[in-house]
Formats: sequence, C-alpha cells, structure tokens
Amino acid sequence: MSDIKLNISIKEENNILFKRCIRKLLESTFIVGDKDEKLYAFISRESNRQDISDYLRMIGFDVLVDTDVKIAMLKTHEADEDVVGLKKANILTFTTEQYHLLLVLWEVYLENLGYNEENLVMRGDLIDKIKAYEVDIDSRKLSAAMDLFKRYNLIDFDLKDKTEDAIVTLYPSLQFGWDMAQFQTVSAEYMKNGGLQEEQEESEEEEDEE
Repeated sequence: MSDIKLNISIKEENNILFKRCIRKLLESTFIVGDKDEKLYAFISRESNRQDISDYLRMIGFDVLVDTDVKIAMLKTHEADEDVVGLKKANILTFTTEQYHLLLVLWEVYLENLGYNEENLVMRGDLIDKIKAYEVDIDSRKLSAAMDLFKRYNLIDFDLKDKTEDAIVTLYPSLQFGWDMAQFQTVSAEYMKNGGLQEEQEESEEEEDEE
C-alpha cells in the first residue's frame, strides 16, 4: 500500500457540514437526500465529495454518491478491500429473518415507487405483507429488525408510535450495502419457497377441477 498524503483545505463556513457528513457516514453508513437534505446537498458537490473521500481514505474508507437516488454511502476503499485486519464498511450480517424482512421491504418499496414523493407504508399494511409472504418472524424480532434498519437509514419511523397506523418511510438505500453472498443464499431460498408454494397451489387447483 502506498503512502497516504492528506491535503485538505475546508472553508470555515463548511467545517460543521464536513464534520457532520463524516460522522453520519461512520455512524449510519448512509446519508439519504430525502432525510438529510443539507448533508446530501453538501456531499453531492464534487469538490466536497472529493475532500470527504480523501479524509476517509486515511482510515481505509471511501464514499459513493448516487445522484439518481440521492444516496451517499460509506464503502471500503478499493485499495483496502483485500487487506486483512481492516473492518469492512457497509456490510452487515443480518439474520435469515432480517433478510427475508428486507426483501419484503424492498418489494413494498418497488410497489409504491412513483405514487407519492415519499415512499410510505403503514405499519399494519407492512405486517399484512409480511404475513402474506409467510416470513417467520415474531413481534420481538420484527421490532429489533426495524430498529436496526432505522439506525442504518434504510427506513424511518416514529419509535414511540406502535399503532398499526404508524407510518414507515422506505428509503432507496434498501438496495445498497448487502452482503451479496448471504443475500444470494437467502434470496434463492426465498424464491424456492415461493416456487414450491405456487406449485402446491396449482396442484390443489388441479385436484379441485377433477
């Protein structure tokens, strides 16, 4: 690995936004434009993004900005991806139940896309969707998973509102930061179970016709 040289000059009026962007990325992995407009507006400017990237490089990280979906994401710097002993950024090891829930959330996100400026779903409707997809997760594990997804800016909701009418905001960050090996395993199982269910339903329909 080559020597690291840091040459950043931040204007005084930008100091706070620069620090907030760094801390937000390290804390939550994502900066979502729909949630943190000021931070996203700052980091999406090329010069600011480069300064933040140079700073993060000192600790082996980098930032990816996707202007199509207005997301900034912490990632491992490409030069350090294979370095042993460094924690990999942007990779969470979810439980199987959490991955199944994440798939349902992404499905709901896609279904709602384009209907409103914000992508929203009521908690009760989300629970119905989870049941429809036969995701085996109890209320305690569901709350823990939702809290985890909120922490990493994948979704947002009012922690105090536990009613079925509570609004859950779905962010496009749901599609980023997956552990691809684990995701592929879980999604294959998910699709297989769905396929088996369809086959069973078709078989039952044929028996009824007979």
